[in-house]
Amino acid sequence: MRHPNHFLICLGLTVAAGSWGLYWLPQRFLEGYGLTGGWGTIAQMGIALLVLSPLALWRAMRGKRTGLEFPIIGFLMGGGYACYANSFLLTEVMRALILFFLIPFWTALFERIFLGKRFGLSRLMSLVLAFAGLWIVLARDFFLPVPENWGDWLALLGGCFFAGGALRLQEVKSKSVQPILFAFFLYGTLATLGLSSLLTAELGPMPSAGSLLSMAPWLFLLSVGFFIPTNTIILWSPSRIGAGLFSILILSEVVVGTVSAGLLADDPFGWREGLGGILILLAGLVETIFSPGSTEDIESDFKERERSLEGI
Repeated sequence: MRHPNHFLICLGLTVAAGSWGLYWLPQRFLEGYGLTGGWGTIAQMGIALLVLSPLALWRAMRGKRTGLEFPIIGFLMGGGYACYANSFLLTEVMRALILFFLIPFWTALFERIFLGKRFGLSRLMSLVLAFAGLWIVLARDFFLPVPENWGDWLALLGGCFFAGGALRLQEVKSKSVQPILFAFFLYGTLATLGLSSLLTAELGPMPSAGSLLSMAPWLFLLSVGFFIPTNTIILWSPSRIGAGLFSILILSEVVVGTVSAGLLADDPFGWREGLGGILILLAGLVETIFSPGSTEDIESDFKERERSLEGI
């Protein structure tokens, strides 16, 4: 059964995920002041965690769930993001993108294995359109996305983790997304720090204290104004529309990133980018229109879980 606001949620997720296609703009700004991509990821995850911690503490004092109870979801989603962000330090951008955004494949595979879900013609069509568009846009110098280095493997693993996390998220029915959001940043920060400790050479030297202080307002603004709001929508949506549709719609990041890079950074933009972007958008449209919604009757299941999960 579909959520009453199915199409609105799909639109919100498409916009939130698509906005990450513009994330390279503030990243370039920060890099200009000496904060490389790796250190930028650590800083932004840490700031978001600090901002959300008082709310988590307040919820704990009131006997409500804080997010500590969701380590698997937190490590899958946060760890997936950490792998994706750090993969850019070890491989080419295009390879990282196409290997990470195999998420729809992993989601379909997990749904078939763990949920025994059979897919109809519309789902198969959306997957074919999504992968065709993804390959046309990104696979310029290689035919099959076969990992060739550690960065490739990190991107592939990140997508696998992200798909697994989305599958777990669709089982969480709660009015408040705060526990899931806090779990993402808490366990994601731990995963980012752990992974970054293995990539010290690739991270480069830590920025000076003066540079960090001068960039602190921008990092705070980026975390509060972008990082937290977009991830709130992204982490909230799988439980409302299902992991399968979620995995298709987040490909909007590729479309926006490709178009914005072509318009604002003089990156190549031709028939490949145009046709691939159209196919990806068509995949999202097909899945949005014909998807039955989440894997459960959301309204009745929501009420039942609310009675059993106190304080959420």
